[in-house]
Amino acid sequence: MKVFGTFLMILCISFSLNAQEFKFQKETIDYGKVQKGSNGEKTFVFTNIGETPLIIKNVKSSCGCTVPKKPEQPIMPGEKGEIKVSYDTNRVGGFSKSITIFSNAKTPRKIIRIKGIVTEGVVLEKEKSMISNSN
Repeated sequence: MKVFGTFLMILCISFSLNAQEFKFQKETIDYGKVQKGSNGEKTFVFTNIGETPLIIKNVKSSCGCTVPKKPEQPIMPGEKGEIKVSYDTNRVGGFSKSITIFSNAKTPRKIIRIKGIVTEGVVLEKEKSMISNSN
C-alpha cells in the first residue's frame, strides 16, 4: 500500500510539473459603444507559457449571439494563439458575455469575457476616443 501511495504522489507531482499554462493579453475585451450592425469581431491573443503543446479542445459562449472560433492546431510552447469572437451587433443595448475555453492546460476550463453597448445611432469619434482612453 505504501508503494502505491508513493507512486500516486510521484505521478501527481510529475503531472503538475508538466501541465500546460496559457496567458491572455486581455481576459476581458470591452467593445465600448458600437453602432448597430457594425463589425462585432474581436480577437483574444494568448501565449502558451507551458512546456508542451497546448490543445484547445472546445470553446463555448454563454449565448447564441456570441460565436467563438478556436485554433485548430496545437499551440507550441512560447508561441501565441488566437481565439476569435464574433458578437451579433444587431442586438441593441448593453451586453456582457462569457466564453469558456476547454483545453489540456493545468486548469482545463478558463473563462474570458466580452462586454459593450450596441447603439441605434452613430457613435461619434469623440465618444470612441473618450471610451478607449478610460480603459
